Amino acid sequence: MSRIIAGAAGGTTLFSVPGDGTRPTTDRVKEALFSRLESYGVLQDAKVVDLFAGSGALGVESASRGAAAVDLVELADKPAATCRENAGLVNKILGRTCVNVHRAKVETFLLRVPADVLWDVVFIDPPYALTEPELATVLTSLAGHLADGAVVVLERSTRSPEPLWPEGMERFSERKYGETTLWFAEPAAEDAGSAGDTAQA
Repeated sequence: MSRIIAGAAGGTTLFSVPGDGTRPTTDRVKEALFSRLESYGVLQDAKVVDLFAGSGALGVESASRGAAAVDLVELADKPAATCRENAGLVNKILGRTCVNVHRAKVETFLLRVPADVLWDVVFIDPPYALTEPELATVLTSLAGHLADGAVVVLERSTRSPEPLWPEGMERFSERKYGETTLWFAEPAAEDAGSAGDTAQA
């Protein structure tokens, strides 16, 4: 059972995807992730996109915590249906349509989104089976849609190598939680020179 941890919809129990076709972010990882994002000050009034959204738990948590608009992108039938259910729950609590669901392949969605659409927070939680070249294609398509100060959060297996960051995007931090690694990236600065940080939990 998954729930929204905090914010206007805090405590709300979310619908889960039937079966075992998805890999939900654990509550431990989710709590640590959102604590970090709130310390960055990037969630309030943010435009958020949750790619490979699964149940949409990360996106709707963002809406609960003050994001202005959230896009959930999921292709598979059952997860997309669950995204719609969870979006409906949160939109009703918030009293407005904050969360929108797009049933689409992530690569196709990114190619079709208007050039002037920029996101402040991006969640990417692809299936572990997604290859590194396929992931690199997603990141390349995403790079031009990052607002100034944007934060990209990529969840991968700890056994996976560091992603191939495209031109215009750079990693600034990494956190390990058991079998899960969260990679944090941002728009590349012209004079980028910081080494970032690495930590294990």
